[in-house]
Amino acid sequence: MRLLILLASTTMLAACGGAGPQSAGSSAPPTGTGGTSGGTGSDTVHTFADPTEAKTYTAIGSSHSYQSTVDDPGGNGQQRTVRQTTQTGQIYQGDATTVRNSNLTIAYDPRDAIFNVSFTNGLAGTSGASRFQDPLHRTNFGGAVEPQFGTPDLASDMWGIPGVQYLESGSLSNVAQARPVAGGPDEFLFNLIDQTEAGTYDATTFFYQLPGTDTQYVTFAGYLRNTAAVSYDFDTALTTQVSTLERGAFAYGQITSNDAVPTSGTGTFDGTMLATMVFNDQPDVTGNLDTYMQWIAGSASTSVNFGANTFSLSLDGSVGAPMFDGTSGQQSVLEGAKFFANGGGDINLVSAGGFFGQFNEAWFVNPDNTRLDLVIAGSSINGAFYGPKAQEVGGGYRIVGGTPDERIDILGTFVGKQP
Repeated sequence: MRLLILLASTTMLAACGGAGPQSAGSSAPPTGTGGTSGGTGSDTVHTFADPTEAKTYTAIGSSHSYQSTVDDPGGNGQQRTVRQTTQTGQIYQGDATTVRNSNLTIAYDPRDAIFNVSFTNGLAGTSGASRFQDPLHRTNFGGAVEPQFGTPDLASDMWGIPGVQYLESGSLSNVAQARPVAGGPDEFLFNLIDQTEAGTYDATTFFYQLPGTDTQYVTFAGYLRNTAAVSYDFDTALTTQVSTLERGAFAYGQITSNDAVPTSGTGTFDGTMLATMVFNDQPDVTGNLDTYMQWIAGSASTSVNFGANTFSLSLDGSVGAPMFDGTSGQQSVLEGAKFFANGGGDINLVSAGGFFGQFNEAWFVNPDNTRLDLVIAGSSINGAFYGPKAQEVGGGYRIVGGTPDERIDILGTFVGKQP
């Protein structure tokens, strides 16, 4: 079971202590652009891949949250042989930001190697805000201590994305670690240590690709926050867990000034895509209302015609395992499925600060080669150019499913550079 809990108190993010400075190109986190506006300041010393001063960026991307309640008959050491519960009290929210309206920020001070991130978005129901200043906040996969359940291992064989750094902090009270079901997958469910008292869990993980790994002026990042409030009813012998899951994927870096973006010619920018997804197409067919979050990662290709002020975007990703919680375990998009999407739009530096558009198609192909085409009710692509001469691109997107009685929402980010 993967879990990193650094704080003994029941208050989230109360850690103290600072990490020493690290050289650029090592495992030190990146820094940002000129000023809090997202990188249009006239900074001549700072560089994104080799930071020299504290910076705050505005991130472009998407985030969402999902809350549900599970009455677990297998809690507190009882043996559960069959799945007997469903998710109730469901609340789902999602939102995609633009270049101009994002209040999502990522700040870094190279002097003490401290990250401050804020992903609070009322439209998405997210409130993740963390200060990663303890050296032990840095973590990775492999060994006795790993990132918390639900964190994507982007260096795994499925995705093979290099240079991803992970930071995590959180707290728990009166709960044992999340437990696996015998013969089944790991689950985000907890046992109470003392059944007479309630328990809580709250942990935030922030991860990003180290600038300079693939791109120099922009990078992608993601975050997840898992919270749980757990109680036990002696009359019904049920452990009740109210879980709130937050996920997000963003791009940030040194935005190109408008007058440095080319006005003629074309360019192709190849790089990485990352997305977080909920996919439940079963309510109207089987009555199954359970929804599970999954990560998608892979490649992105952005083609730009600067003279015509147009762009196109193609995404090609692989889907990670669902994050189960002891309920039905039924899922249509399986681990290892392929994801594809194509879209495009316009460049408008004055009104949009970059480029914007929509998707015209998106689909999945499961490992058994069954294809699932999405009915798109709404979608968005929002991006910007990065680097002193628009050498790179980055942005966010969202695809909302349109079939009645389904919950399908894909929210993500992409980055790319010219060859």
